[in-house]
Amino acid sequence: MNRKVVFRFVAPGNYRQSERPFPVLLMNDGQDYAAMNLEKTLTEAFDDKDIKPFCYVGISCNDNRINEYGTAGIPDFKNRGNKAKEYSKFIIEEFIPFLKLEFKLSKKQADWVFCGMSLGGLSALDIVYNHPAHFAKVGVFSGSFWWRKKAYIKGDTLDRSRIILDVIKNRSYVAGQKFWFQCGTADEAADRNNNGIIDAIDDTLDVIKELEKKGYSYPGDITYLEINGGKHDLPTWGTVFPEFLKWAFKQ
Repeated sequence: MNRKVVFRFVAPGNYRQSERPFPVLLMNDGQDYAAMNLEKTLTEAFDDKDIKPFCYVGISCNDNRINEYGTAGIPDFKNRGNKAKEYSKFIIEEFIPFLKLEFKLSKKQADWVFCGMSLGGLSALDIVYNHPAHFAKVGVFSGSFWWRKKAYIKGDTLDRSRIILDVIKNRSYVAGQKFWFQCGTADEAADRNNNGIIDAIDDTLDVIKELEKKGYSYPGDITYLEINGGKHDLPTWGTVFPEFLKWAFKQ
């Protein structure tokens, strides 16, 4: 990507002594570590006997976030996300091999999880879905699934211009992948189709339906958590993060 990438690596207290490699959680928007209170959350998770010991890797974005995150090779209709392909290639071809070389991390696909919030969540889902050989699970908090090829046309009931729906449709089913989605009832106020459900929830439920069509089970392969009063903000996502970790690294 022709830039420095800053990341934060957090490991359990027995990391240096352990002879076993650790499962891994990658997170987009790693710069939000403090604002999401993740030091406390990870400390508690590392002490929880019901959660497998894992290592956290938070990848910080820069001021080009709106272009590096998105759907790889498919910018939205305003040409946002035009570097998402490069970001995806960076994660798969450079960053993961670097992490496996430099740190005591598992080589198994089943031990790798990727997560993100908002546009970072869309990015995480796109990367995991398109690279099933590298990741077993993905977590998306208030995903920006409105990302579309053209502006919304009023009355378009199918609304297939949302890019992630065709990303899911155009790949064959791969057994073993798991998906975790979270939305808040106060994520936003917009309701473009006037059906009484805010767009953030509508879009997420449509992604779940598309995954079901592909062959993933809901509930089962797919988990959906809706937070009453939850907002599109870091405190909400930080509060929900412990539940996500219990799902991602359950013993």
